[in-house]
Amino acid sequence: MKAELSAEHQRLIDAVSGDRLMDFTANIAREVRLSGSPEELRAFEYAKGVLDDLGVETKLSLHEGFISLPVKAALLIADEKFSCITHSMSVSTGNDGLDGELVYIKEPNSTIQATGKVVLTEGIATPGAVHLLENAGAVGAIFINGNLTHEMTVSRVWGNPTPETKKQFPTIPVVSIVQQEGDRIKDKMEQAAGPLDIWLKTVVDTGWRKIPTLVAEIKGVQEPEKFVLFSGHIDSWHYGAMDNGGANATMLEVARVIKEQQISLRRSLRIAFWSGHSHGRYAGSTYYCDTNWEDLHENCMLHVYIDSVGGKGATILGESNCMMETKEFGGSFVEALTGEEFIGKRFGRGGDQSFWGPGIPALFMGLSEQPLSDDLASQTLVKLFGGTKSGGFGWWWHTTEDTLDKLDKDHLKRDCQVYTAVLYDACTRKILPLNQEAAVKELKEALSGYAKLAGERLDMTVALQRINQLEVLTEKIRATLQQREWTDQEAKKINSRLLAISHQLIPLNYVSGDIHDHDLAMNQPPLPLLKDIAALAAAPPDSGEEKEWKTLLKRRLNKVDYHLLLSIRIAEELVRT
Repeated sequence: MKAELSAEHQRLIDAVSGDRLMDFTANIAREVRLSGSPEELRAFEYAKGVLDDLGVETKLSLHEGFISLPVKAALLIADEKFSCITHSMSVSTGNDGLDGELVYIKEPNSTIQATGKVVLTEGIATPGAVHLLENAGAVGAIFINGNLTHEMTVSRVWGNPTPETKKQFPTIPVVSIVQQEGDRIKDKMEQAAGPLDIWLKTVVDTGWRKIPTLVAEIKGVQEPEKFVLFSGHIDSWHYGAMDNGGANATMLEVARVIKEQQISLRRSLRIAFWSGHSHGRYAGSTYYCDTNWEDLHENCMLHVYIDSVGGKGATILGESNCMMETKEFGGSFVEALTGEEFIGKRFGRGGDQSFWGPGIPALFMGLSEQPLSDDLASQTLVKLFGGTKSGGFGWWWHTTEDTLDKLDKDHLKRDCQVYTAVLYDACTRKILPLNQEAAVKELKEALSGYAKLAGERLDMTVALQRINQLEVLTEKIRATLQQREWTDQEAKKINSRLLAISHQLIPLNYVSGDIHDHDLAMNQPPLPLLKDIAALAAAPPDSGEEKEWKTLLKRRLNKVDYHLLLSIRIAEELVRT
């Protein structure tokens, strides 16, 4: 499924400069860029200056963001000090700190009990793990990372809080320690005659701050109102040379080669730099979605995201995130430019993916990753990143060690060339490269699984009939679009309908709540509206619990049925084109 590279593709690819990319990265990553800080704003102003010099239209604005900056943490166990860090959105203990009794739980799950205890556990501090510990009654949490402590945000709240979502903020202090310190503590626990008493203190600066957003636009010629969104964050943990300096450099280099090669675009390329990614749980991209929802829904054809590219040793490119409707398109350029087979992986709930509610097709989060290995860092990170052959962005990810020497100039150039080719193609291709047939097949598989699990408890006949009908229609659409060359006017109508199908299917596949709201930062299975069928299946037959789940799930199934019906109507119009 290699892409065919035109002369224009090749001109842009050849124009990508590794030296310029490294220079851009060095300038972005010269300071620590905490969200809402003067240092971060200087990085935004640098990016704006580069784009202004290229003649790109730019707008730098400030808005309110709910930001949480870890300050310091302390940990005492049996009067012995242990080095630790705390995390964004962790609770601050106050000057007196927190006294507690320590208990070790290797891996949090929904069945554990830790009432009144401080829990020592393995892995990176994630919102899901913290939530499980809170539900278990823990009063504090200590996470054992690998050889380095990894900075994290431990809240599940996506973007700025509302009166309702603020209730979901963490309620306990959270710290992380390295493996060596964790082993020492576990040794102490084994040697102790009774329970170990501990004291910990966390200081976290959390509140509303002004944070920047930079938006640049290279206008298209035939359809300037339509655009492809290319986005990434500027804020960083420590110097963040890879995360996200190299990605920001790629964004600037893509703009440079398109402008300097003077290649016109059919539709516009909108490049957006976010703040509040690392310290505000995607506050910048969420705010942009909230304030531009209709424009995004009506005019954004594709969202391409970039994070942590160009790392040393990052040789795995075939497992980047994608939606099924964008997998073939993005993967064709990965294969054409690197020779690696692209298998992709489903998006998790992260990486500034704030645009699923408007139904925007998405492609990539990062691009290149480290090969999976047996070392501790790789085994720790693969649990977070997933993948078959890939082991995350590198042992230095979210640590003090994310410095310029962790980038490989050739890898950064390679990754930039893939992004350049993908973005140019998305902005110039007459017919949008959306494989709706593949999206429908993913939904069909999910529906079939839920129907089998539900058995006779929930009648899913209508949904199954409609997904089968939609599968046939999308197969016809795929065949129809390959029949001949389409005029510009025909192409606009086709693209409008392809996107209209995405507006129905993407929220079904990725959103559990309202499309104008934002789900919590927790991974969702396909068709999340129906994920609670597992609870229905587990309920005792004829019990009140079963009847309650039936009521709820019937209402959700009605929503699924209706949006499949709308998708069928759009697909039928497209087949008649």
